[in-house]
Amino acid sequence: MSTPAPLLVVGDALLDQDVTGRVERLAPDAPVPVVSDARHASRPGGAALAACLAAADGREVTLITALGDDPASASVREMLHGRVRLVALPLTGTLSSKTRVLAEGRPLLRLDDGEGRARESTREARRVIAGAAAVLVSDYGRGSAETLREALAEAAGRAPVVWDPHPRGQPPVPGVRVATPSVAEARAFARRVDKDRQPGPAGELRVAARDAATLVQAWRTASVAVTLGGRGALLSHGGTPLMVPSPERAQGDPCGAGDRFAATTARLLADGELTEDAVRGAVHAATRYVAEGGVRSLAAEPAPPATGDPTDEALGAAARVRAAGGTVVAAGGCFDLLHAGHVGLLQAARRSGDCLVVCVNSDASVRRRKGDGRPLVPLADRIRVLRALECVDAVAVFDEDTPERLLGELRPHIWAKGGDYARTPMPEAALVASWGGQVVLFPYLDGRSTTGIAERAALTPSAAGLTPAGPRGGRR
Repeated sequence: MSTPAPLLVVGDALLDQDVTGRVERLAPDAPVPVVSDARHASRPGGAALAACLAAADGREVTLITALGDDPASASVREMLHGRVRLVALPLTGTLSSKTRVLAEGRPLLRLDDGEGRARESTREARRVIAGAAAVLVSDYGRGSAETLREALAEAAGRAPVVWDPHPRGQPPVPGVRVATPSVAEARAFARRVDKDRQPGPAGELRVAARDAATLVQAWRTASVAVTLGGRGALLSHGGTPLMVPSPERAQGDPCGAGDRFAATTARLLADGELTEDAVRGAVHAATRYVAEGGVRSLAAEPAPPATGDPTDEALGAAARVRAAGGTVVAAGGCFDLLHAGHVGLLQAARRSGDCLVVCVNSDASVRRRKGDGRPLVPLADRIRVLRALECVDAVAVFDEDTPERLLGELRPHIWAKGGDYARTPMPEAALVASWGGQVVLFPYLDGRSTTGIAERAALTPSAAGLTPAGPRGGRR
């Protein structure tokens, strides 16, 4: 596996702070809740959060943002140290900070402070943009993207650029691969573009599709992906849109979910994925982010350098879910010729927890178990197909005949098996129970097997060489 391509994030950093406590009474002098046992937490916000989320995937990330000498800027610098490479722009005023007051995880109040803006670009910032392989613009309307607009326009002509816009900022530069406004932001932007637009039929999807098509044309972007909160995203290239639904309705703190969506879209485009696949992966990642605890799922320490190993990524995902108090589910198999029985099992397994890791046999392991001629599909392709399923969060690989060693590293709460194993001894059951886990059987579709599919395919006339093929592989 090759090392993931580096990502450049350009935008406005913020300082986010949470004051969390419990509410049991109202104040005696006014009908307002009293928050007691308050705990204070700070984290990078805005573009700095997007950069940290991208870096948490084990990717090399550079952040260009405006910072000053004020205490909020100093806090953000300290939190970014060791996570991302920082290229600072000069800041006029003090860095913007946002403080949420929460009780039992629910926001009661937000306080905004600081109206600092990027003063100007720098030669180093322009040089870094000129050499970037992929760019995420996280615009929070504080001028960082505006000061570098010309350099970003040049970058959009040669590399994938994802632009996460803000109503206080400017529109994306022409040529952006994907713009990612929320449904409310898309509505506000579209009204600015078409002030004479007459109201049309109601319905969120209909309005979002209309707004997205308007913005594709007005902004001259290749596409616009309107995020719909827990429902997913609507991707438009200007014509009939593509609906990308969330794999589930995740419950949790949505703070930063839009940054997670934009960062994932950018990293997948950097790795050469198609726009549709990148948006699908981003919806999946944003849903998982909320389910894993939102901003609480970010590790306190910077992520280790990326190795490109899917097993390392799976172990990291399981650790984050466990740290956030979620349930890790694992399922295993060869998954050679993925079929409906596999998909049904994996979908049911994912619904039983907050993260599904699929443990897949290596090519050598499949060959030892199934004989020469197997696997029919090589490991890299099996991993890619599994990752494409909305219900799969990560894929891990084991080279042994059985997955016990890998299970010992993952330590899932649930080890999912098909119902066809009901009468079969499972030696891994004792191992899973040793850390408090449970083997769970899920219904399995009868009559589906890779071997059966392969045998039936071998008996078809075309497989036997009885049907002549034309230049395109079809009939003459």
